[in-house]
Amino acid sequence: MRISSNIYWDLLAAIAGILFTLAFAPFDYAYLAPAALSFLFASWQNITPRRAILRGYFFGLGSFGLGVSWVYISIHDFGGSNWLGAGLLTCLFFGFWALFPALAGFLSVTLLPGTKGLSSIMVMPVVWVLIEYFRGYWVLNGFPWLQIAYSQLESPLAGYIPVAGVYGAGFLTALTASIIAFIFQTRKHRLLLAAALAVLWSAGSILQTVKWTGPIGQPILVSLIQGNIPQDKKWLPENRLATLRYYKTMTEANWGSAVIVWPETSIPAYLSEVNERFLQPLSKAARQHSTDLIVSLPAHGNSEDEKYNAVMTLGKETGMYRKNHLLPFGEYLPWQPVSGFILNSLAIKLGNFKSGGSEQPLLKAGGYPFITSICYEDAFSDAGTLGLSGAAYLVNVTNDGWFGHSIEPYQHLQIARMRAMETGRFLLRSTNTGVTAIVAPDGKVINQAPLFKATALTGTITPMGGMTPYASAGDKPVIIALIMLLFCMIALSGPLAINKRLQNLKPLRLRSKRE
Repeated sequence: MRISSNIYWDLLAAIAGILFTLAFAPFDYAYLAPAALSFLFASWQNITPRRAILRGYFFGLGSFGLGVSWVYISIHDFGGSNWLGAGLLTCLFFGFWALFPALAGFLSVTLLPGTKGLSSIMVMPVVWVLIEYFRGYWVLNGFPWLQIAYSQLESPLAGYIPVAGVYGAGFLTALTASIIAFIFQTRKHRLLLAAALAVLWSAGSILQTVKWTGPIGQPILVSLIQGNIPQDKKWLPENRLATLRYYKTMTEANWGSAVIVWPETSIPAYLSEVNERFLQPLSKAARQHSTDLIVSLPAHGNSEDEKYNAVMTLGKETGMYRKNHLLPFGEYLPWQPVSGFILNSLAIKLGNFKSGGSEQPLLKAGGYPFITSICYEDAFSDAGTLGLSGAAYLVNVTNDGWFGHSIEPYQHLQIARMRAMETGRFLLRSTNTGVTAIVAPDGKVINQAPLFKATALTGTITPMGGMTPYASAGDKPVIIALIMLLFCMIALSGPLAINKRLQNLKPLRLRSKRE
């Protein structure tokens, strides 16, 4: 009976992982995130580390198996792989990221013995968010997808985002899950914990009414061009001229806007190939209409082998930003030569770009400097805060056409909205196939274009000044505080508990009675 009960709970962990992903866009059942995580935390109580690893891994398989299923479309439909190779790589992809909830389970259960009373409630949320940080910043150049805070943009916990950022809000969401699990598992302190939960969420609601930044100028009329150029036709040489004419025609129809933004690599040619005959005349026309253009294209550096994914401004102000945070297996290949051999054997050809570095001057359009991010750079909080004190708004150009009619474009927009909330700035997000949107400083979508429809999305934004508490401090204070809290809990639990934890780490020890 004990074995069948364990298997039952293991399978429920996978279901909880699926429910966890339903808290994110486009499903947006925000309260499923703390509910699913509270189940996982409860299932980690009084079990062995090995069992916690298994349940964490099952949770991760459910979560990432649904949440990043769009990888298959990218590999199969546009990467050129057959269904078998694409399916294998997709399974390897979400199977790899499922290791991180498993690691959180192992560390949580290992640290729990000896942690008594209300302090035990803190262990799992601290470990969960530190693992999210490790996954989001350090592993394979970072993969912040499905971090728990992104599910809470519409909940009262969103009020903490301008104060503590994605990891601070994530910790409070995980703490909510831990408190719920504790309330259901014990009769002790139930009233106190329920009161603490009420205060936590009420304070978030109050914080949502605070305006951390303010206008520094008059509203600006902007237009975002969503070209809807099919990904499999975008780079065909015979289509280049038609693509350039299309964007030029769409731009000319919106000369009344102060800023016009094109999506990522909207120009399917290197700068040297189109600069003289296309970009320079276009820049001249923009100046004549008092308009600034923000366009995107690849550019060479000092040699043909030095390539950058870039954004350029044309018109009254000219400049270039070269993408800093590159996409692994998309714009460069980690784990060489193994990764190159595998992808070449599957006939998948990917880019080989260079990073432009973090020390780049801000571009300027519409009379104000702005923060630039390309593609999934907007998934990293530091991309929105570096140089923010001198920036009046944010611009993200991307191309989610790689993922077809999947949930990825909606997830990506949800992530981008977080950057607007953290910085207290308007965000202009121009994509090739969607979701193109104008986002307010509170994360609300002001205007949004439909997926896979060519359109020019027009609206107004206000240049903003001032700094949110999070933008001034960044992620470090939250991460340092969580690390210190973790060490304090370990130290206060005493030497006997530490010895017990060390005993739990013996991999060959038999625990059949507990499992």
